Amino acid sequence: MTFDPLKPQIKTIINQTTASTNERLLSICSLLEQQIPHYNWVGFYFKNGDKNELKLGPYVGAPTDHTIIPFGKGICGQVAVSNKNFVVPDVSAQDNYIACSINVKAEIVIPLFVNGENIGQIDIDSNTADPFTAEDERFLEFVCEEVAMMLA
Repeated sequence: MTFDPLKPQIKTIINQTTASTNERLLSICSLLEQQIPHYNWVGFYFKNGDKNELKLGPYVGAPTDHTIIPFGKGICGQVAVSNKNFVVPDVSAQDNYIACSINVKAEIVIPLFVNGENIGQIDIDSNTADPFTAEDERFLEFVCEEVAMMLA
């Protein structure tokens, strides 16, 4: 899968200043979920004020009970602490995994930095085992950089 054709579409969404921030984030989630076959759940989590927890933002995919995730818990909570990408080829092999759906086989989480501070992340679940490549990581880093510029 080549991600290059999606990059201008991401920029177009980011530049739609007549839409709210949440509307633009939701549009990005929708674009990724619709255009990338192995992206089955796409969402953003953001630091919840001064609390050491993440709060679910815009997303597309199956509903989740995980609207608040404490720092350190699950893949998302670990990324909030480590400030590093986390690619999980097989969620069943992770001790600290929070299951959202029995269909999820893999997950990738990329932190979102604004002015050097980790303020959130993009979280992708896949119903396909081990689907994520270095290209997914680079593309999602690009998405986070674009979103960061919008939020700065």
